[in-house]
Order: sequence, then structure tokens, then C-alpha cells
Amino acid sequence: MQFYAGKQVLVTGAGGFIGSHLTEELVKLGTKVRAFLRYNSQKRQGLIECLPKDIQVSIDIFWGDLKDPQAVAKAVSGVEIVFHLGALISIPYSYFNPSDFVQTNVVGTSNILNACKDHQVEKLIHTSTSEVYGTAQYAPIDEVHPLQGQSPYSATKIGTDKLAESYYRSFALPLVILRPFNTYGPRQSTRAIIPTIITQALTSEKIKLGSLEPRRDFTYVTDIIDAFLRVGQCQDAVGQTINVGSGQELSIRDLVKRISSILGKDVQIECEPARIRPKKSEVERLICDNSKAREILHWEPKISLDEGLRKTIQWISENLNRFETGRYAI
Repeated sequence: MQFYAGKQVLVTGAGGFIGSHLTEELVKLGTKVRAFLRYNSQKRQGLIECLPKDIQVSIDIFWGDLKDPQAVAKAVSGVEIVFHLGALISIPYSYFNPSDFVQTNVVGTSNILNACKDHQVEKLIHTSTSEVYGTAQYAPIDEVHPLQGQSPYSATKIGTDKLAESYYRSFALPLVILRPFNTYGPRQSTRAIIPTIITQALTSEKIKLGSLEPRRDFTYVTDIIDAFLRVGQCQDAVGQTINVGSGQELSIRDLVKRISSILGKDVQIECEPARIRPKKSEVERLICDNSKAREILHWEPKISLDEGLRKTIQWISENLNRFETGRYAI
């Protein structure tokens, strides 16, 4: 994508799962990338530390906090495109500390929007989540499906999406809301279901999980990165909310069977109450209508679920020491 060569780009949440993959690909495309990372006393750079050294040295690290408007303004100054992925994302943790989600997700996004408006960026890509839909009221889920906050996390993401929409309508801020469904792949933590299953299956004959019947739409991370890159260069996407997902659904129970089959193992499933969401909070079904992404972005998923699972299993197997397989990560 020649479009990105020489572009000045900011990625918030660059140290996270999707953010690190996006940052890596942008550097490979010749982009001048500034990575916004939340400061910590150890100066740990999150998953950027997993990137090849030649990629790491090409990244401009900006330490700060999304909740600090001055830090955000400094980070945005001088950039042309902003990919806003920074957020608190753990649904179980949002039950324990919902106020933290309001401050980081809502206030943090407000700071990003104001900085992008004040510095007149060419485009802001705001990252949403399929969790904003709640349990599917019809399927597949398109972009006009009602929004329903079934967790404090999803409620804050609904708030940030609507705030972003208002800045497009009120201030003509050129932005796109990209709404990925469940993303998986190398580097993802056991906060997510696929690494949770794989790490346990690799180290035990028994897998501890929560609800097994919810159905999800899983998309491999490189396909999601392709969507981000297409959005960044697509002028027709401005002002739009765009779903990105495979358009296929699978229950957690069947996902375990799929992973077990690839591993050639027969594992037992044990239901652990601590992993089960409150009844009215559980999202029972998510499946993406990706027709808008196909039409506007000319995007389609290329990696099948089995291929993506094999790639993810291989990476986790080679990096198993990074995971605490016996602990429930919220």
C-alpha cells in the first residue's frame, strides 16, 4: 500500500494485541509511526517487545496516558492519521472497576477527538467492538443493529462510538468507526477465549471454561489489520461505521472441539463458575454482516478458521513460557 509510505501516523494502544500487529505492518509499509504507550516505571513496551528489532528501532515511542489531555495533544501534534485502539478491554475486569473504563475509554477518547480536531488530522480511525451490539436481535448483525450495553466495558464503547460520531457530525472531523468482531492470532493473551483454550489444551487434559453455548464470529488478526489499512486510505469510508468479521459463527463448545482436533488431543471441559458472566450480561450470539466492508473497502477475510488456529497454536507452542496457564486472567 504505497499510500502509507512516508505518512506520519499515531497508533494508540500500540502495545496491545491488535495494535502491535498494526504498528508492525505500518512500519513495513514505510510509515513513520508514533506509538502511544501508557507510562510504567519499568518502561515496558507491551507487545511491541515481540516485534523484530529492526521494526522496534523504527518506532517513535510516546509515553503518556489517554486520560491526560496535554499528553494526548502532544502525541497527536504533527501526525496525519490517527489509529485509536487504546482502551481497557477486559469484560470481567469491567465488573470490578467500571469507573476505570469510563475514565480510560470515554474520557480518553474525548481527549483523542479534541486533539484530532484541534490539530486538523487528515483522518481518525476509531476502534469499536462487536460487544456494543449485545446478543444478536437478528443475524447476521449489520451496522444498524441496535446497540445494547451488556457489560460496563461495552457500555463505555457505545459511549465512545457515539462521541466519535458526534464529532464527525458536529465538527466535520474526518473519522471512521471500525467495528471488529472477535479477533484472534499470535500475541493474544489468555484474557481471550482462543488462547485460553489453546494454552490449557497444550498443558493439561482438562480445560476450565465458563459458558460453552455462546456463539462468536472469529477473524484472524492479519485480516483485521488489512481492514484497518484499507480504512485509513479509503475516503469513501469517512463518516461510516463498518463491521469487520468473517460472517461465520461457532459456539465455544465447538471451538474447543476444533482446537482439540487440530492438536490431536481428547480434552475434558470443566465449567468454572468464576469464568461465567452474570446472566443478563452474557452476549449469547455475535455474527457479522460484513457486506459494507466488502462494498466500501473491497475487503474480505482470507484466512480460514482452521488455518488461523494452526498459526495461533504454533505461535503459542513456541512462546508457552509467556503464559500462566493455571490462572484465570481477567
